[in-house]
Amino acid sequence: MAAELKIRGRVATADDPDWDQARQAWNLTADQRPAAIAFAETADDVAESVRFAAENDLKVAGQGTGHGAAALGPLDDTILIKTERMRGIEVDGSKARAEAGALVIDLGEAAIETGQCSMPGTSPNVGIVGYTLGGGLSWLGRKYGWACNRVTAIELVTADGDARTVDAGSEPDLFWAMRGGGGGYAIVTAIHTELLPVAEAYAGALLFPAEVGAEGVRRYRDWAADAPEEVGSLLRFLNLPPIPDVPEPLRARPLLAITAACIGSQEDGEKAIAALREIGEPVMDTFAQIPAPGLTRIAMDPEPPVPGLGHHRVLNELPDDAIDAFVAVAGPESGSPLLVAELRHLGGALARPAENGGAMDKLDGDFVMLAIGMPMAPEMQEPITARLDTLADAMNPWAAEGGYFNYAERPCAVDAILPADTCARLADVKRQWDPDDRIVANHAVSLAAV
Repeated sequence: MAAELKIRGRVATADDPDWDQARQAWNLTADQRPAAIAFAETADDVAESVRFAAENDLKVAGQGTGHGAAALGPLDDTILIKTERMRGIEVDGSKARAEAGALVIDLGEAAIETGQCSMPGTSPNVGIVGYTLGGGLSWLGRKYGWACNRVTAIELVTADGDARTVDAGSEPDLFWAMRGGGGGYAIVTAIHTELLPVAEAYAGALLFPAEVGAEGVRRYRDWAADAPEEVGSLLRFLNLPPIPDVPEPLRARPLLAITAACIGSQEDGEKAIAALREIGEPVMDTFAQIPAPGLTRIAMDPEPPVPGLGHHRVLNELPDDAIDAFVAVAGPESGSPLLVAELRHLGGALARPAENGGAMDKLDGDFVMLAIGMPMAPEMQEPITARLDTLADAMNPWAAEGGYFNYAERPCAVDAILPADTCARLADVKRQWDPDDRIVANHAVSLAAV
């Protein structure tokens, strides 16, 4: 770049000795090679970076943590705006404002001071903006819906470099698109969201020997079918590596884990999961009454940066044949190289259209399947990718149309995720707010495709 970007925060380029560290995302498989990286500290830094990009015929992309960076691509001729230094949180009554670099756990810990919570997912250190605006599938979602539809306003910078705040009464189409529409319409600097009147829950995991197999999955499915909306849950086949971060009893052995969160008292929670404890003798049982921020850790997702490859399918149903197919590819006798093969229970408020909801106002389907492999060495990428493809193909007979952005670990167009009428409206928003297709996102609407 002939010109020089000047902001309050740091600007990193390939000439810097720590360039490889600066360009690293949380997902270590992402090989990001942007033209420059702006470590923004303020909304003005973001606006200046976007204006600079426009003046120099560059694109821009925003990034909080980089959990979903594998879907973002190499970022050629792009300024990557990292917002990790913008972590301010303010709680005012039943609402909160979170800056673009804040983590889910940051908001959870701020909210619990007033006896409330946000919409916690399975990871404490995912960025609140990416998680929320990508949909936000929370443990509490079957009761309260998608996190994106609890957003009341968004502070952002549009492709022309203007900073503005949008809500349902101010630029309603842009506000609608930003909530679950895949990004690519503006760079977010902060979100305003409603909090929930939940301070604690009965939650944890039952980890069984994976040999409980298809029968264990069937019993979980049957239990989930009758579970109240106050209960959110998932089932996973796990192949945990023999590393210090993994508790010794769980290392290097195949497991079937059922993780759940129950809104209410410990007594209510124990009754709700009683049938799960009858599946077998668990290797570990972590259920307890816990403060709401702890919900982000009950699934024991990795917190330090790791390499990850993934694939997913939304499933209309989970009949016995689907379970047999899932277990055959990912179960204990499959020889699977995958770290995780998950079935996440949907339904309840997640399947009902949200009042004044965003581009993603509901998701049809009984479950969503997510599989993740961790290629700790380059030679592991091919077998992991092949197994991910095999599992996704195996579940296709029961798959719904579309998908879920936060589980879409691979580059894909928005129309692979959302319905055609939604995508048509999103394309109109893109044309209005980013006609030069300057803003890059994990799954943005492409003007060339509309």
